[in-house]
This record gives sequence, structure tokens and C-alpha cells, in this order.
Amino acid sequence: MENLAVIILAAGKGKRMRSGLVKVLHPLLGRPMLSFPLEIALEGLQPEKTVVVIGHQAEQIRACFPDPRITFVEQKEQLGTGHAVSMTAPLLEDFKGTILILSGDTPLIHVQTLTEMVKHHRDAKAALTLLTALREDPTGYGRVIRGKGAAGKVQKVVEEKDATPRERGITEVNTGIYCAQTPFLFQALGALRADNAQKEYYLPDIIESALRKKKKVETFTAPDPVEVMGINTRAELVQAEGIMAERVRRHWMTEGVTIQDPGSVYIEPSCRIGRDTVIYPNCYLRGETVIGEGCRIGPQVEIVGSRIGNRVQIRFCTMITESLIADDAIVGPFSHLRPQSQLGKGAKIGNFVEVKKSRIGPGTKANHLAYIGDSEVGAGVNIGAGAITCNYDGFHKHRTIIEDGVFVGSNTALVAPIKLGKGSSVAAGSTVTKDVPPYALAVSRARQKSIKKWAMKKAKSKGPQG
Repeated sequence: MENLAVIILAAGKGKRMRSGLVKVLHPLLGRPMLSFPLEIALEGLQPEKTVVVIGHQAEQIRACFPDPRITFVEQKEQLGTGHAVSMTAPLLEDFKGTILILSGDTPLIHVQTLTEMVKHHRDAKAALTLLTALREDPTGYGRVIRGKGAAGKVQKVVEEKDATPRERGITEVNTGIYCAQTPFLFQALGALRADNAQKEYYLPDIIESALRKKKKVETFTAPDPVEVMGINTRAELVQAEGIMAERVRRHWMTEGVTIQDPGSVYIEPSCRIGRDTVIYPNCYLRGETVIGEGCRIGPQVEIVGSRIGNRVQIRFCTMITESLIADDAIVGPFSHLRPQSQLGKGAKIGNFVEVKKSRIGPGTKANHLAYIGDSEVGAGVNIGAGAITCNYDGFHKHRTIIEDGVFVGSNTALVAPIKLGKGSSVAAGSTVTKDVPPYALAVSRARQKSIKKWAMKKAKSKGPQG
């Protein structure tokens, strides 16, 4: 947006979170809380400048948000919201245009609300506009005090700790979000005084400054008070996460995804899901997960940072992390794909099979009770029950190569590094320590011996039973 700068206040520790982690870094649907107002600013509003005021754990916040479009300013002393905004003066006091002030702990705000607020501010030619909300329970918020009469122009905002009993009964609250014209903002900040219960420089006090100077002060009411919910406690964090999660689920259902039991399904905002996919109960989709069209996911499946093709079935109690799965593959039930695993088109990984850092070719099957680690497996391979790749010698990991069309029998151990040539077979119960040529049969087990009449001799040796 032209002639717009955004300030995001994120300097506070968040004492009521009772945590060693600064409040704005607490995760909300898998992302730091601060990432939501930042995304709205950078991607939704696209201002000319974005400044974030930080204080506690400043270096951690900088490291978490390396985007070059963000300028950080440090508030080393926590002297209130007015003082925090004044820290941006060296960067913004010469800015020609509108400054929008957001809070780092208000992640549910919609970009449309902010866009309309900025437009209202500019159309009204106001020096200051504050975003207000009507709340049934205004506890914890500053109250908006208006003048008498139908117009009821705003006179001031009173923080709850400074409010009288009558003022505490007011349900219109200040959300901590403002639009201001640059010259007025920094002049007003310079005149703030800390004569209040908290001994802090309150940003809302600039309202009275504007009125004294006969500047125009406007309000804009949020259409839904949920949008401006501030997060100060873990209970509020959980409540906000529930609201955000419901928004995400509703979005994907609108886009053609079936979610059988929405309340039990967790989907992070960074996930992408194709139409006609069905998500069964108790599933968790995290990170940069992408799921194609016509898939069946769950129940009780967790997928983290993975790409799933079209028409893939991920069955009951399966966990997939940082893996690639091609079209028409089947995984599960009770399967585990660890990072850097890749399944080719139509591959099948069945119950109690674990795959780690391996490439599985098209049409290959490992239907039950197998471990495939650090392996390159070709197309059309059969991995029998109980087969394992012995990839670790206690010091280093080694590769196993299984070429196309290999048949690996049940209860076999492939001791890496090893290569099974195209079309070869490994007999059940074998421990293979050497490469197997193409189309050969590898057998490595003791010769079977049958002792005739062994059971009768055993019974006789025990003697009569008393």
C-alpha cells in the first residue's frame, strides 16, 4: 500500500505466560505468534516500511524473522507502549504518509479490517484513528470514553487499572491498533507523561493530545471482536489457536476437501490440500505439507513437511516426516516414513514398516514388518516380512542398493554396504553380506537337519511322571 508504514509492537516479555520464552515467539498453529501480524503486514498490506519494536529476547526474534523487508528497533527499557513507538522516530519521523500501529500479540486480525480502517482514516483526513471493538466482557482492555450526545466523539482511553467503576462498565474497548499521520504522531509522543498507575508512557494518551490541538480523531469498529483478541495467557493462546484452526479447516472445506470430524483435525496454515481429498478423524498436518487431489488421509495420521501426490492412501496410525510420496502410493497402517524418504508411483509400504532416508521405486512393495534405511530400491521389488537393511556398523551409515525386480524373502538381513542385482532373489532367513549378481539366488543359512523319532526319545528320557 502506498504511503503506508507499519509498526508492530513486540517488545514485552509476557509475564502472564509464565514462560522462559518471550510471548510473541510462543507457537500458534506451529508458527510464532508474531508471524501472523507480520504476514498480514508484509503480504497483505505491503507497506513501504515495516518496523518491529523488540525488547526481551531480541536476538531470538531477529533470528526467527530474517526477512530483509523487516527493520528491527530495540526498546531496551520497557516504559510503555508510547515509549515503544517513540523508538521508531529515527526511522519514521520523516516518513510522508500514514503509520499503522499493530500489536505482536493480536494474531487474529483480518487484513480486510485493517485495509478498511486505513481507508476510513484517510477518507476522514484524521490525524489519528483507533480501532475499537464491542466486547461483552471488556476485562483487561482499555475503555473508550466518548462525549455526550448522538455523535459521541471519542475523548480518551482509560486503562483498566486507572478506570473508575463506572468506566469499567463500558463495553467499547481499545484494541491497541492505530492509524496516525506522521508529523502528529511523533509530536504527540514527545509530549507524553507517565503520571499513571503503571508509571508508563501510554500510547492511548495521544488521543487527548490530538483533541487539545483540535486535531481530528476517528474510530473504526472491528466487525468481529474475536479479530482483536489479545493474547496474554496460555489459556488465551489455546483459545486463539482454536479459532485459527477452525478458520483453516473451514477454508479447506470450502476448497473441496472433506474433513469428517473437523474438531479432531489439526492443520497448520502452511499446509496445502487438493480437492476431493478426505481427511479422517484425529489427523495432524504440519509444516510445509502439500497433499494432492483425491487422497485418503487417516484416521490418526501425522504428516510433517511432506509432499503427497494424487490418489495416495495414508492409512491408520501412520507417521510421515519430510518425505515425498508419488501418485497412487499406499502407506500404512502403522507405518513410519522418516526424513528423506521417497516413494515411487504405486509403491506400497504396509503395517509396521519403517523407511528412513531411502528411495523406493514405482510398484515396489514392503507390506509388513520391515526396515529400509539408507537404501536405493528399484521398481517392482518385493520386500518380505521381517526383512531389514543393516545400515549402521556402530560408527557409520552404509547404503543398500536393490535393483529392479528383486525378490527379498522373509526374515532376511542385508548387511550394508551391499548391492542386489536386477532380478535377483534372496532366500528367506538369509543374512547377506556380499553383493548378489543379477538374476542370482542368494542363500545364506544353516542346512536343515531332521532328527527322526526325537519326540519319542525325549519323552522316554524323562521317565515316568508321578
